[in-house]
Amino acid sequence: MEFVTSPAFAIIGLAAVMGWVITTWLRIKHGYPLESSWGTPMKPVHSNETTERLRLLTSENAQLQAELGALKDRVHTLERIATDEGRRLSREIDDLRH
Repeated sequence: MEFVTSPAFAIIGLAAVMGWVITTWLRIKHGYPLESSWGTPMKPVHSNETTERLRLLTSENAQLQAELGALKDRVHTLERIATDEGRRLSREIDDLRH
């Protein structure tokens, strides 16, 4: 019975609890699903609000990707103009005028 009251027993118990807390935190941080006490994964609850928010974020993401593509095209054109020789640029401007 001396073992139950010894400091080693308390240290082992504290280490086990801290290990469980750290393991659970790491799983949550890296996107793993939470598990019940029997080790079965707990499914996250999805509400209508979550579904609507996901839909809005998806549409916003598509819009921003399209805008980014247009900006990349503009930057490419500006880089081509900035690094182009003067004769070629003036020839293209003259071709556009006529």
